[in-house]
Amino acid sequence: MKRKPLARVLCTVMAISMLFTACSTGGNTTASQGASNGAASQAATSGGKKYAIVVKNTGNPYNEKESQGFQDAVKKLGSEAIVKAPDQPTAEAQIAMVEELIAQKVDGIAIAGNDVDALQPVLTKAMGKGIHVISLDSSVNKDSRETHVNQADPIAIGKTLVEAAYDMMGGSGEFAILSATSQAANQNAWIAQMQETLKDSKYKDMKLVKVAYGDDLRDKSTTETEGLIKSYPNLKCIVSPTTVGIAAASKVIVDKNLSDKIKITGLGLPSEMADYIEKGVCPYMYLWNPIYVGSLAAYTLDDIVNGKITGKEGDTFTAGDLGEKKVTKAADGGTEVLLGDPFKFDKSNIGEWKSVY
Repeated sequence: MKRKPLARVLCTVMAISMLFTACSTGGNTTASQGASNGAASQAATSGGKKYAIVVKNTGNPYNEKESQGFQDAVKKLGSEAIVKAPDQPTAEAQIAMVEELIAQKVDGIAIAGNDVDALQPVLTKAMGKGIHVISLDSSVNKDSRETHVNQADPIAIGKTLVEAAYDMMGGSGEFAILSATSQAANQNAWIAQMQETLKDSKYKDMKLVKVAYGDDLRDKSTTETEGLIKSYPNLKCIVSPTTVGIAAASKVIVDKNLSDKIKITGLGLPSEMADYIEKGVCPYMYLWNPIYVGSLAAYTLDDIVNGKITGKEGDTFTAGDLGEKKVTKAADGGTEVLLGDPFKFDKSNIGEWKSVY
């Protein structure tokens, strides 16, 4: 397999993914046996806790994979997993769910925030009741969490996506961003880094005409894409840093026979984007394994609950099959645990990944 410039961890990612596949299909290797023994050891010290994950909304394949990773890891730890997913990606819906979890007296909550600040009162209430709280994927503010599980460095993501658009546009022309919700901390951080990257003179001939918001809903993302095409007839590229948006935008471009005129890139699930990559409407895209994001959140939360780490900068711990992790300083002044670098998917490797996630 060909290595790509912004995927230096290819070998590691491939090894982990193959291990995951082997375990899920009954594979028995020395590595998986060792990982199982390690998980069993951690389970013995977890004491049958009750952990909850609150994702952004239902009907979101990315959220479903995150939840799967969280549940699988919690099960290995010998504890109980509770999954909460609101019908709509709003802070209000998540607040109601956190209230329910407080009443259930869970030991820990991992939440992908639909709003950075609106969740603070209820999450502070949960922590006041002795419930440990972390965020994952999309952070809540630093005073509402003990640490944050982040997919990748926002700076790396922003630069990577701008460079991809630059490549697909031939260095000049109009492009747009199709985001999730306007309150999503992760989306806003990536877009801010994209805008910062665009200040470089290398990208002076690229024009960002609009940032549209599809709210991580397929129908709205479709409508927003159609609006971009109508409003900007010279549009050459759409960058969508959300799995729902990139799939919806790709379908619109294919259905309107605009594949030769407009290219798509961003962050997408291989299982949903394989056909569009093979057709060329999306020459390449990036992502990480959302299953691993959920899994890392589970191990992080478990070690905080059991007093092995505090979520403070400098803490180190073992996250099951994902190996050694370190708590580092986050851009908002809090702390975070990074999963790894964004990984590039194109025609050379999409066939190997589309059945994984």
